[in-house]
Amino acid sequence: MNGEFIDALEQLQREKDIPMTALIETVEAAMASAYRKHYGANDDVRLEIDFDNRTVRVIARTLVDGEAPEDGQDDDQTATVTYEEHEVDAADFGRIAAQTAKQVVMQRVREAEREIVFDEFSHRVGEMITGEVQRKDARNAYVAIGRTEALLPANEQIPGETFRFGDRLKLYVLDVRKTTRNPQIVLSRRHPGLVVRLFEQEVPEVFDGVVEIRSVAREAGARSKVAVTSREAQIDPVGACVGHRGARVQSIVDELRGEKIDIVRFSDEPAEYLKSALSPAKVSQVVLREEDRSAVVVAPDDQLSLAIGRRGQNVRLAAQLTGWRIDIQSHTQWETQAQRAADEEAKAAQEEARRVRVYELAKELEVPSPELVEIMQEEGMEVTSHASSVSAAEADIIRDLLLGGEGTLDDIDLGNIEIEL
Repeated sequence: MNGEFIDALEQLQREKDIPMTALIETVEAAMASAYRKHYGANDDVRLEIDFDNRTVRVIARTLVDGEAPEDGQDDDQTATVTYEEHEVDAADFGRIAAQTAKQVVMQRVREAEREIVFDEFSHRVGEMITGEVQRKDARNAYVAIGRTEALLPANEQIPGETFRFGDRLKLYVLDVRKTTRNPQIVLSRRHPGLVVRLFEQEVPEVFDGVVEIRSVAREAGARSKVAVTSREAQIDPVGACVGHRGARVQSIVDELRGEKIDIVRFSDEPAEYLKSALSPAKVSQVVLREEDRSAVVVAPDDQLSLAIGRRGQNVRLAAQLTGWRIDIQSHTQWETQAQRAADEEAKAAQEEARRVRVYELAKELEVPSPELVEIMQEEGMEVTSHASSVSAAEADIIRDLLLGGEGTLDDIDLGNIEIEL
């Protein structure tokens, strides 16, 4: 045991990024295992390392007198205990014991590496990192992030995106999982959070919190919508995100391999927010239904297809962005529907007026004829009995009056009617 051993520890510390204290504890455990295997004794073993003089000593502590304390019990809580310490020459351990020590060291080093990787990345979930593609199988890609290899699953890749060895990518840390082997770091290229992190990188106002991203809706590889607002009145949030001649947003589009990005202005007014969310289409009217958080949006006929988008993409993303269910109609559809509703309302009003006329006529006649009884029953009124009738001509006059005619009751002989309700 000499300076070469210390050099090996220091090299291991640099390469594996394992603290020296953890390495010393690991070697002590390995030495203790080798010592017990060789000597068959359950003695304590420790290392004494002098980094200044580059020397290492292996010290074994043997119980000479008294009873060894139980686990968790201090020496001073037992009867008098006497130990004897002596230096051990590791060269005496033998080949099998040395192999055992080596296995213990390697196992402990791997465990320490796993813990370091997990601790390094577990708190980075939700962050963006840069990685380099190392390999790809039929579905998944494997990306080097520092000295660690991470997984980019097929369902977290941008549809249609291809990779080559050495490609450098911006990735979103989706999850860090402990496994029986190495920690598994799961990355994503399609998570909406990646868009947020890219804007934080490219737009200083977003990074500083002056411009806030309120919501993101994304269909990876095709289109994203980003709602922004400003904490300072003099800063235009949309302009800040777009950049001079679109330079800032273009950098993000390039990183996402041509994915289109709509930057819209957030508003606390739902109608204004919905209009903005449906850009680049221009809509003329928004009718809100607060009870079920839905809205009817009216677009000019020449803007309808743009508002809906290819395969409904634009309106679908707008609904995701705002949290409102959206029904889009053209101006012509809206007017036709409004006219139909007006006609139905007028018809209902006319029917109600007719019912009122029946009621008023029944009151004026005091006792209705069978013909009137029949009409009243058709109108949903209850008539209990009747005993006589008016003439056919008088019945026609009554029916004509009930249906909105302009006749009068003067032509009816009310004295001949002896019917009771």
